[in-house]
Amino acid sequence: MGRPIRIIGIDPGLRRTGWGLIDVDGNRLIHVACGSVATSDKAALAARLVELHDGLARVMEQFSPQEAAVEATFVNKDATATLKLGQARGIAMLIPARAGIAVAEYAPNLVKKTIIGAGHGEKEQIRAMLRVLLPKADPPSHDAADALAIAVCHAHHRQSYVLRTKVQSASG
Repeated sequence: MGRPIRIIGIDPGLRRTGWGLIDVDGNRLIHVACGSVATSDKAALAARLVELHDGLARVMEQFSPQEAAVEATFVNKDATATLKLGQARGIAMLIPARAGIAVAEYAPNLVKKTIIGAGHGEKEQIRAMLRVLLPKADPPSHDAADALAIAVCHAHHRQSYVLRTKVQSASG
């Protein structure tokens, strides 16, 4: 076998952006670290985006992942909240992209289906399955747990993502 691949999963949010890192060694998934970058509700939007940027940049520098995955934005009824989430998501995609890493995107339902076997489920179900898949992981927040789930989802779907990316590059 080759060397393990380090994957960062990112769960974007303006209040808290979760991050989770795993190593994939063959079929083994190994927990590396997880956490979240929090911002103050009282700070200006631009300052909050800088906090997210700087926090994720530190994580990237410290752990040097080779692949990245971000949860795709779902649209809700509050257009302002959706726009702010989109801005946080832009930061979450920018940081790995600036490091030269392609960023895979996964819909929330696909992440849940990959982890718990169904496209809808509670946060506690995700945490329970993460305890099975990554026994040494103890995410400090739901955002960190979701980020680990996104990384695991990418680990399971990365071969098809890599093939899709190569086909798109060849035809583009």
